Amino acid sequence: MTDDMGKLVLRLSVGVLMLLHGIFKLQNGVGGIAGMLGSQGLPGFLAYGVYLGEVVGPVLVIIGLYTRVGAVLIIGNMLVALALAHSQELFSLGSMGGWALELQGMFLFGAVAIALLGAGKYSVGGVSGRYN
Repeated sequence: MTDDMGKLVLRLSVGVLMLLHGIFKLQNGVGGIAGMLGSQGLPGFLAYGVYLGEVVGPVLVIIGLYTRVGAVLIIGNMLVALALAHSQELFSLGSMGGWALELQGMFLFGAVAIALLGAGKYSVGGVSGRYN
């Protein structure tokens, strides 16, 4: 029971916090991301992929349906974000001594943990685990 409760806490914390980023992009668009992609010689329409990693993935993780798929979407989103917007900070420390990318790291490694653990029984997929 405590393992499943821990999985729920992990799913909800990573999923809800990532979804808030997605909601912001739904409200404000992905123009900034399209610009970053363009500066790297990539087509701007790829910016719409952020909705997979910041809306679809988190919703799947939160409800516990195709949880591992949702976690992989978040992982992909974070890897692109690290490469596109944060690569210069990869080996940097913040003003308080922590890793400059600790938020991005928590999203990335939290999603890796979810992908490895699955949803647990407190999910839409439930005990069967067939879809989580």
